[in-house]
Amino acid sequence: MKKMIFRNRNQLLPWLMLLGSFAGFCLFYLVPFVVSFFYSVVDHPIHGAFCGLQNYKELLRNPYFLRGLKNTVAFMAVSIPLNMVLSLIVALVIHNMKRYPKYFGLVFLIPLAIPSATSAFFWESFWGLHGTFNKFLSSYHINGFDWRNSEYGMIVMIIIFIWKNVGYNMALYMSGLSSIPKQYYAYADVEGAGIWWKFRNITWVYLTPTTFLVLIMTFVNSFKIFKEIYIITGEFPPEGLYVLQHYMNNMFLSLNYPKLAGAVYILTIAIALPVACLFRSERKLSKDLHD
Repeated sequence: MKKMIFRNRNQLLPWLMLLGSFAGFCLFYLVPFVVSFFYSVVDHPIHGAFCGLQNYKELLRNPYFLRGLKNTVAFMAVSIPLNMVLSLIVALVIHNMKRYPKYFGLVFLIPLAIPSATSAFFWESFWGLHGTFNKFLSSYHINGFDWRNSEYGMIVMIIIFIWKNVGYNMALYMSGLSSIPKQYYAYADVEGAGIWWKFRNITWVYLTPTTFLVLIMTFVNSFKIFKEIYIITGEFPPEGLYVLQHYMNNMFLSLNYPKLAGAVYILTIAIALPVACLFRSERKLSKDLHD
């Protein structure tokens, strides 16, 4: 009887722990997200009247919101594919190294352990007016400038994003590379296949699920660049670095909750739809590969 009670308690404990996690998720994430929809369809957060989609229409006509949207899309369009390509190249090089591959891989993982404020301070001192890069240019008699607050500010942020995320994606790709059966490459060598043929017909085919995962993670992480932009440029960034999170932050500081809630839902849809399409494409491609 005691063994039965003890067994039942052991079976109940995981469910109780999951219940606590689910309650926390509902309290701090799900409930506020649902409540924010109410704010997005009223004209005032306190005793406001229902206004339908008026807040969303005003957002799509707001020049600051559109500027943030444009800069965010431009940043993602360049940083995501560039990050994925570089991560794959680094993973392939380290995977094929004969000596000390783990140590070289560790070098690319170091940025993940550095706090954002510390890394932002380093890059600020590197790209600033009196920073390391301008000192390097001055040795060749080239006049430097503040790269952060110039037309090249977006390029600076793309470099920072790649530096911080290429190691994480490299680790995912290396995990996928280690799962590819080595005998396939041996068979290809016997048949006289070249490097490009082996990459296209063996490596890339088996890395397809990993590539979809890397794409999704890079897509989500690209929205986190706001933290570095905010630390480096402050509350008033150059127009080329004004992203959606700046607009949302300004709406929060001005207590304009209806506009803030509308921007949150637009951003959520902008993230959810591509991710859902990626998952659907991945399932379809995986099915085709198995067939």
